[in-house]
Amino acid sequence: MQVRQLAEMLGVSPDTVRYYTRIGLLEPKKSIDNGYKFYSPNDQNRLRFILSARDLGFSVDDIKQIFHKADEGESPCPTVRRLIDNRLHETEQRFQDTLRLRARMHVAVESWGDKPDKRPSGNVICHLIDDFNKMPE
Repeated sequence: MQVRQLAEMLGVSPDTVRYYTRIGLLEPKKSIDNGYKFYSPNDQNRLRFILSARDLGFSVDDIKQIFHKADEGESPCPTVRRLIDNRLHETEQRFQDTLRLRARMHVAVESWGDKPDKRPSGNVICHLIDDFNKMPE
């Protein structure tokens, strides 16, 4: 099947298929007659896996590691477990950072409500942000 057919089958754009081909995650065969790339059922399975893995937060580099293990005939499951554990810890950290930011935003909204508007002056563009950044967290 060609790029467009594979893309339609899996509900992605042809550019998505081309991207994963360009970075080496898909390896279509090239036709000698016309130079078109033809994707096999194995490419379809790999793309389906890529999309599922991306939905779980795996990076392209993670997927390359997983494919490397699988292509070597080894079980990629230990690698998948290690990578998802890393992704979970990273996600937890970002979530905590987001909660802290959210709390600071609430404080800003509450404290800015009764502050007067000021024109820019000297090095100060907006006194609300400058004053807020001077406050302890």
